[in-house]
Amino acid sequence: MLAVDMIARVRRAHFVGGKSIKQITRELGLARNTVRRVLRSGETAFTYERQVQPRPKLGAWTQLLEQRLSANERLPSRERLDLIRMFEDLQQQGFTGGYDTVRRYARARQRQRGTAISDAYIPLSFAPGEAYQFDWSQEVVVLHGATVAVRVAQMRLCHSRMLFVRAYPRESQEMVFDAHDKAFAFFRGTCQRGIYDNMRTAVDVVGVGRE
Repeated sequence: MLAVDMIARVRRAHFVGGKSIKQITRELGLARNTVRRVLRSGETAFTYERQVQPRPKLGAWTQLLEQRLSANERLPSRERLDLIRMFEDLQQQGFTGGYDTVRRYARARQRQRGTAISDAYIPLSFAPGEAYQFDWSQEVVVLHGATVAVRVAQMRLCHSRMLFVRAYPRESQEMVFDAHDKAFAFFRGTCQRGIYDNMRTAVDVVGVGRE
């Protein structure tokens, strides 16, 4: 990075002092190409950004580290390994690099994934039959004179905003499936996709279950 005051010194030496590029190079300790770039451009700051981060030690271990990081993300929070544990595991496999190399790779990977997620687009309007939204809420009701808390399954069509509500004594997997069955019967059909919030366990079962 070339500071603003250094850029001013180069230009003042050349345009005011009449010094040659060779003289400026000697006096200021800069490369000739740098001096030429300053004199030929109107920029006020020059920065260097490395396009490719060389990882000579990590090189052959990148694929294995990527596999470990991906597998670690799929584990429950309490079972996930920290970067130090992953680094120690790589060392046992024969990795001779340092911990900073592993840490920089993991941080850069996290930033890239974060950018990809933040660039996602969620439409605010939906076509008929395109999607529904499903969620649970806790409500307090009076049954036979007794005040009790119930779990309420709520399914709403994203296009028409039509709502279906059904109460259950608790939130269990069987009741999640029953709520979907009753809602689809009420709507007389289903949608192309569903939108869920904090329903990862149930969604995984529905998505990958053999039945």
